[in-house]
Amino acid sequence: MAAITYFGVAWILAQVIALAGCTASSTIGLESERNEAKNIILLIGDGMGLTQVSTVYYYQDKPSNFSRFRHIGLHQNMPTSHKVTDSASGATAFSAGVKTYNGAIGVDQDTVPVSSILELVAAAGWSTGLVATSSVQHATPASFYAHTTSRAFYEEIARQFVYAPVNFVAGGGLQFFANRSDSINYVDSLIHMGFEVNVDELIYYSLNINKKYAYLLADDALPKRQNGRGDFLPVATKMAIHHLSQDKDGFFLMVEGSQIDWGGHANDAEYVIQETLDFDKTIGVALDFAEKNKNTLVIVTADHETGGLSLSASTVFGQGDYSKITPTFSTSNHSAALIPVFAYGPGAEYFMGIYQNNDIFYKMLEAIKMEAPKSANRK
Repeated sequence: MAAITYFGVAWILAQVIALAGCTASSTIGLESERNEAKNIILLIGDGMGLTQVSTVYYYQDKPSNFSRFRHIGLHQNMPTSHKVTDSASGATAFSAGVKTYNGAIGVDQDTVPVSSILELVAAAGWSTGLVATSSVQHATPASFYAHTTSRAFYEEIARQFVYAPVNFVAGGGLQFFANRSDSINYVDSLIHMGFEVNVDELIYYSLNINKKYAYLLADDALPKRQNGRGDFLPVATKMAIHHLSQDKDGFFLMVEGSQIDWGGHANDAEYVIQETLDFDKTIGVALDFAEKNKNTLVIVTADHETGGLSLSASTVFGQGDYSKITPTFSTSNHSAALIPVFAYGPGAEYFMGIYQNNDIFYKMLEAIKMEAPKSANRK
């Protein structure tokens, strides 16, 4: 009887192990299928640390779109040249996977140009887009298509944009195309390269996938949200997604809430809050699309924190008033704080944990099953 029991148990265990193996194989297959993103939407809140994110929970009555994320991590953003990063080196880490010096646009610490994820996926047949409330030549958007030794070379960055593989762009920066020191009109060049250029307004309508669109709605940056910019950022993001998603090969879109950073530099709490609320609304646009399109990876992060913002209990007559919040700043510069990363969609699990800012580049490539170029350096 004992022998029968032993062999009976052994047989059952064998079946369980075999079944587990089949289940594991099936699960691995499903994970592999589920975890291959076909589109990436990367949203960067320039200067947005965890405290800036926290403002959307205290300064609006509706739920924040940040609460829709379940995969959250942190990145460290120290460049090669300093302890604290600027937007150029921070964005280049995201776009090209290299740690570099402050001020670098799409080049490594030895000033060698490095391929960006936008350029890599465009070469693979994806459509690409950029949206920002700054000029499109500003450090963050520029790092995805240009390669210069200094972020200050706006006219050169604009020239490089003309030949970059971008299908949709919306932001400011018209002067760097049209009112240049060399007197060349690169708006004409954009048109020659197949862009429909609009310098007057952003009107939502169906866009032709076979055309490229450039909305250059200010000489430099767009106005503050408080000063009449309206819903430019969420509307432009929605337009970009609608246009680019017509490409069945896939798309990459970078959206920057540029002026969260500027409010921090100015130590202007209301400026920071309004820009972050606008960014939160824009995140909702991306997540609404990703919930319907199961092949879209949405990533939200920042290059750095600006202002050393704190949401402090108010002080009244020397006593803490815990019923009121007073936003306070510790600096007019950037800080070295770790930065939150939020991810949704296929590959979102790769973005959990604590890692370096340039790891985000490799995590995006892993999510779309694309190998990094040999020139990339993950150090």
